[in-house]
Amino acid sequence: MLYFDPLYFVIVGPAMLLAFWAQLRVKGAYKKWSKVQSQSGMTGAEAAQRMLEGGGVRDCTIEPGKGYLTDHYDPRSKTLRLSEDVYHGKTVAALGIACHEAGHAFQHAEGYTMLTVRSKIVPLANVGSWIAFPMIILGIWLQMMHLAVLGVAAFGCLVLFQLVTLPVEFDASRRAKIELQRLAILRNENEVLGVDKVLNAAAMTYVAATVTAVAQLLYFVYRAGLFGRR
Repeated sequence: MLYFDPLYFVIVGPAMLLAFWAQLRVKGAYKKWSKVQSQSGMTGAEAAQRMLEGGGVRDCTIEPGKGYLTDHYDPRSKTLRLSEDVYHGKTVAALGIACHEAGHAFQHAEGYTMLTVRSKIVPLANVGSWIAFPMIILGIWLQMMHLAVLGVAAFGCLVLFQLVTLPVEFDASRRAKIELQRLAILRNENEVLGVDKVLNAAAMTYVAATVTAVAQLLYFVYRAGLFGRR
């Protein structure tokens, strides 16, 4: 059966292991650097606010959110929503994560091309997340390969979203690192190193998610017979 196909684990298994390792890495980096207090004494929210003001972004609000590492930028309302530990935290990890999200606000204000493209792909990706797997599984199980191919196309929208997300996230981290030093929010080399470790670990989770999505797409393409066999 498709659900227990060993080929799936051959193709996707290594990517799943990469994703698991990436999650462990980001949690480890966050745990380590969330114990290191910043010399500036600024909270994550204050650092993000200073970065926004320093970059001339005046129409973005910052709100505390719920959950663990749920920090994100909402382009619809121009709002940074920071988890409690990041919003109130005065740690190196909090500064890095908060300013990474502020980096997305910079992108939005500047009309950063890849962020615009990602926003346009979101509706397709959302639809794909609902219909791709049922269509692929039913199509293969019922030997309705046209249905399976449509499911693969829908899943391809998810993969495209993941691919476009990579440069968006890398660019936001790049902006955060530059501004944290330019505005003297980071006061020594150890803090610079800590932010680098946290943001690089977070970036790896996006890389792993993309690799996993591409591996799944290749598997589904093969099973749908698009490589010339089923």
